[in-house]
Amino acid sequence: FFGDRGCHVRIYEEIRALAALGIQSSVVTYPTGRDLPDIKTVRARAFPGIKAGPLGFSAGRPLLDLAVFLKSHREVARFRPHLLHAHLHEGIAIGVALRAFYRLPLIADLQGSLTAELVDQGVVAERGMLTRLISGVEQWLVRRPTRLLSSSTHGVSLLTAQGAEPKRVTSLPDGVDVDVFQPGVPDITLLKQLGLEGKRIIVFLGVLTDYQGVDVLFDVATILCRTHPDAHFLVLGYPNEAKYRAEARDRGLDGMMTFPGRVPYAEASRWICLGEVAVSPKRSLTEANGKLLNYMACGRPVVASDTPVNRELLGHAGIFAPVDDAEIFAARIMELLFDPAHAKAVGVVLQDRAKKEFAWPVLARRLEAVYREAVAENHQS
Repeated sequence: FFGDRGCHVRIYEEIRALAALGIQSSVVTYPTGRDLPDIKTVRARAFPGIKAGPLGFSAGRPLLDLAVFLKSHREVARFRPHLLHAHLHEGIAIGVALRAFYRLPLIADLQGSLTAELVDQGVVAERGMLTRLISGVEQWLVRRPTRLLSSSTHGVSLLTAQGAEPKRVTSLPDGVDVDVFQPGVPDITLLKQLGLEGKRIIVFLGVLTDYQGVDVLFDVATILCRTHPDAHFLVLGYPNEAKYRAEARDRGLDGMMTFPGRVPYAEASRWICLGEVAVSPKRSLTEANGKLLNYMACGRPVVASDTPVNRELLGHAGIFAPVDDAEIFAARIMELLFDPAHAKAVGVVLQDRAKKEFAWPVLARRLEAVYREAVAENHQS
């Protein structure tokens, strides 16, 4: 933390929205990341030669998680919080250990299934003894917190199926800071820097991995170049930029695809607004997809893979294609490029939806209510 992506953005925006309600927070995290001026960040110790990768499992992560627990132990004693707010499943494990010492209520904030995420990332097989073991650990973890927050109603169903008490589970979707992400005209200076003047830009912002569907975009670009040689995919994010740039060259698509790399959170809106259409061909059926809200708040029409999470966020104004179906995905983009007036109208509807249903001032009140319930229950026990 902070890493200009998904879960990190949710944490950052949650804390800022809670601060506006008078709720103070202290973030304990790994030794790597970028400090933010308006967030109190406490970092665990670093170990030479060991670091957590930008995402997914790594061999050194258990040691780093232990370091986060020890730092959290000291920070709880110093900060004296009313509750613990853990993110992701490793956060629950650390929170459970802390609760044994401090008897504090534990809130768990989950973006999806741990087991499904490891399968999506290729860390474990879809079936097997190790996968069953991880699934068992996950089920044990989700039964421990005082309250569970899921970023989707689909996630709520998943948690209750894993044994979490329904009364302890609340749907709290990803939100968006509509003061940071706003509609805008394409920045001509930035277009010149990128050499993309006159291009019809399709924008993607997120983690660059195949489970996010980045590989599908190559097939979509191949199809689009037949009818729209001026179409261009601006693929923003990290890691693996060099890998995907090389693939674009190998497939003769380097003239249709640009991979600028990591985009700072504060600059993301400016980059998204370069696009006529925003896309997310993400494969995961369980994981959150907060980038859609950023697209929406910027007033861009969105083409996304047809998953429960994506439908929940985009609603009736979303434009969907089956998961991994490059032909239909390309066709949906072409429909928007052929009819700019319709594309703009869709973007206006999505922007309005983002402001009314996913702006953080609304969601922060719901989160505050969960906090108060958990604290009251803890006092009674």
